[in-house]
Amino acid sequence: MPDRDASSVSDREIAHFDQLAATWWDPKGSMRPLHEMNPMRTEWVDRHLQRLQSLRGGRIELLDVGCGAGLASEAFARMGHDVLGLDASGEGIRAAEAHLAAHPLPEGSGHLAYLHGNAESLAREGRSFDAISALEVIEHVNDPQAFLALLHSLTKPGGLVAISTLNRTLRSLAVAKIGAEYIARLLPVGTHDWQKFIRPDELHRMARNAGLRMIDVAGMSYRPMHWRITRDTSINYIAMFVRD
Repeated sequence: MPDRDASSVSDREIAHFDQLAATWWDPKGSMRPLHEMNPMRTEWVDRHLQRLQSLRGGRIELLDVGCGAGLASEAFARMGHDVLGLDASGEGIRAAEAHLAAHPLPEGSGHLAYLHGNAESLAREGRSFDAISALEVIEHVNDPQAFLALLHSLTKPGGLVAISTLNRTLRSLAVAKIGAEYIARLLPVGTHDWQKFIRPDELHRMARNAGLRMIDVAGMSYRPMHWRITRDTSINYIAMFVRD
């Protein structure tokens, strides 16, 4: 069982993303790579969510853990899912709420709400969800194994958990860390710690130990201004798990 009194989030990481909150929704700003990646990753997740929705016979409730200022949360809600966006960054949640107030969701969207806090607090309340997304999050937590166990505890039986992250390879060090942060300046310096990147086999093993079964994995490859799903998991990848 996860330690529900220990925070999965790092104070240093929270402070870093607090500083980025004001420009999070600027598609040409510091979060430009996320803006470019977001349609591809949310559409990939949605294909799995649609199948789950068919099985459950109605709209599903999704918890978006580490939602930042709500890029993925808004996209999932526009796809018709009921979404709770959760983040430990207070500035991020304020930016998410401000953007939603200024840009209301269109008719036919799911319900969208935001919560400033951590997943441990929801676990203590006994909350559970049909599906959970944790996109570009696990490489920022204190203990990935405990984090996966926490996500398991928040997922209903038969529910889905989507995780996207970065592989720990020499190629990802060169491209996603040194290239993106120090050369191309696509991301603020200090956004990532390469040592905390997770190989797909490591994620698979930790998830299995937490009671989550991997059912799909795909690479996310970047070409200038365009992301696509590929078989190449050497840098970015996304995986789907089911709680049996």
